[in-house]
Amino acid sequence: MTVSYDGTEFHGWQVQTGLVTIQSVLETVLAEIEGAPVKIAGSGRTDAGVHALAQVAAFTLANPIPIDNLRKAINRLLPRDIRVIAVAEAAPDFHPRYRAKAKTYEYRIHRTEICPPFENRYVYHYPYPLDEESIVEWAPVFEGEHDFSAFAASDDKDELGRSKVRSIFYSRASRVADRLVYRVRGSGFLKHMVRNMVGVLLEAGKGNLTRSDIEKRFDPACAIFPGPSVPARGLFLVSVEY
Repeated sequence: MTVSYDGTEFHGWQVQTGLVTIQSVLETVLAEIEGAPVKIAGSGRTDAGVHALAQVAAFTLANPIPIDNLRKAINRLLPRDIRVIAVAEAAPDFHPRYRAKAKTYEYRIHRTEICPPFENRYVYHYPYPLDEESIVEWAPVFEGEHDFSAFAASDDKDELGRSKVRSIFYSRASRVADRLVYRVRGSGFLKHMVRNMVGVLLEAGKGNLTRSDIEKRFDPACAIFPGPSVPARGLFLVSVEY
């Protein structure tokens, strides 16, 4: 299923004991439809407050419900800030995370003095002076294959020693009306990676970093602490490709 959600009121995607998450709500609804516990797997974990236009998740049901009826049944039971956009049958071995070829994220920064109240949940309001031309010029520096250790928050899986090398296919910033919008497409993303990338670009826009300073962070031996990180509310998972 393809899921769209406003992440403001949720503690991220992944199930956490005692907390309301996107995954836990979906599993509760599916269990009510199935009459038995249902586990779902997502294409990745979005953090608390992060939104999704098209998150992808997979699950198995024994109850033979027609696809269209299933989508309608799920949406009738979901809270209004989560909606299943589409449901389709997949091969039994399909996994939305391991089969994904690319993901696209977008970060939205509102740039005028006053942020409209109806946008506040979905943008980072930054009305202060900023060299936007430098941000637009230097955003592509992330493209290519790099070690993104200096852009990743600590994770409970770090002890496994997995590689933090990722491929970024597209990294661009542009001014769209009152917003500065950053869009990035890559093979995969680490914890807080996009928010840290945007935070570093903002530091460059403030005149605190140069292009060379950004490039130095790709050196695994740079020992630069990740960040600064921008707020979660401006981040959207746009799409997952297979």
